[in-house]
Amino acid sequence: MVVGLGSVELRLEWSNSLKDKRREIKSLISRVRSRFNVSIAETEQQEQWKKAVLSFAAVSSERRHADSMLNEVIRFIERSTEAELVSYKTEII
Repeated sequence: MVVGLGSVELRLEWSNSLKDKRREIKSLISRVRSRFNVSIAETEQQEQWKKAVLSFAAVSSERRHADSMLNEVIRFIERSTEAELVSYKTEII
């Protein structure tokens, strides 16, 4: 069994409140969950309305598949939101 872990840091310059941020992040998390078989949540910067950190995990039987899935999630997040992707990292355990 292989576990893939990933996280992305997003900047939401257009956000004027926590309500704006939470609406965008909740929608993004929902779209990722429905498209990919991963667990995903906002894990840092919850009280800052211009930043968000999303972390996600996937389980696979092959390292290559887990790595591919993590990269697909990152690309999807980058394409699917107005937020700027500041950084990302992945790890295979």
